[in-house]
Amino acid sequence: MESYSIWNNKGGTGKSTITFHIASRFAETHPDRNVLVVDLCPQANSSMLLLGGGVAGETELLKLCSLATPKSVVGYISDAILNRATPQIHNYSVQVSSINGNISKNLFLLCGDGNLELMAPAINDEANRTPFPGLADPWEWVHLIFKRMADALDGQKWTVFFDTNPSFSIYTELAICGSSRILVPVNADDSSRVAVKALFALLYGTVPPHPFFGNYTFAAKADNRKITIPQVHLAIGNRFTQFKGAAAAFQAFSDATADQLWAEFQSNPHRFTARAVIPGNRDLFLKDYVGELRDFNTAGVVAAHHGTPMSRMRQDYYPVHSDPDVKVNKSQLKAGLDAVDSVVDRIDP
Repeated sequence: MESYSIWNNKGGTGKSTITFHIASRFAETHPDRNVLVVDLCPQANSSMLLLGGGVAGETELLKLCSLATPKSVVGYISDAILNRATPQIHNYSVQVSSINGNISKNLFLLCGDGNLELMAPAINDEANRTPFPGLADPWEWVHLIFKRMADALDGQKWTVFFDTNPSFSIYTELAICGSSRILVPVNADDSSRVAVKALFALLYGTVPPHPFFGNYTFAAKADNRKITIPQVHLAIGNRFTQFKGAAAAFQAFSDATADQLWAEFQSNPHRFTARAVIPGNRDLFLKDYVGELRDFNTAGVVAAHHGTPMSRMRQDYYPVHSDPDVKVNKSQLKAGLDAVDSVVDRIDP
């Protein structure tokens, strides 16, 4: 079983929308597997999209988070810490189709929760408790909460996707430690290159480590405890045609970000998932490790807003926020679905 974090430490790369489309489409194309989305972003946008999108999705989310025992990541983490156990996932997750009939029946959600931000200091305090001889190391135990959750699932039947927050906070660290692979959304701009460089520094540390704070970083603490850091599986180019033509945007991506990824691969290939043949140059590397959503157009945005996978949408006019008549045509739906499929086809169960 593989578990994927959709993460970049840069905001605005479309993590939640990508999570919605990839997870829902993966569930459609793998009906023999159960798909679990764990929303570890306090904004809970991917949860709202999966639960119906718009006001309807937000209303359903609030219901789940407002229960006496929240059916959310806050409920799950609270149970894990208070009882020093691995909670049963079915006690806190929902079968999304029971709320949103547009989603496949094999997709389950451990929904996000705005209270996760308020809970973060308590999680940090728990992780930073003084360790006692003979007892579990608190930092390691807390950071592996979702690793134990994933390990408790039947690997022959489940695939897990973690939506994340760009901030490398404690709950993002839990998502990283719970996953075996990372999908990295990037935009066609130079700031994505900087973000990719920072991503590897946050996960693996710098060489040499900083003389003052180097030992206090997540990377150092994880390394000291031999915690396995997930490998980069794909960089997903998103929103390219929103700002530039497709060809120009892809060239911008190549110039701004691909060099950084290629240099990282040359120096540390073990930080990337293996391919059948090791790419020997940058072009082959891009072919193997970059998935494009550059045709991810209006149809994808409207589909997510309505909590409806593009495979189930039809050419029509759709209301989006204050605009009652956003046109989605058949060619847009095909291009958008083809783009999503080009990425989903490269994700292993």
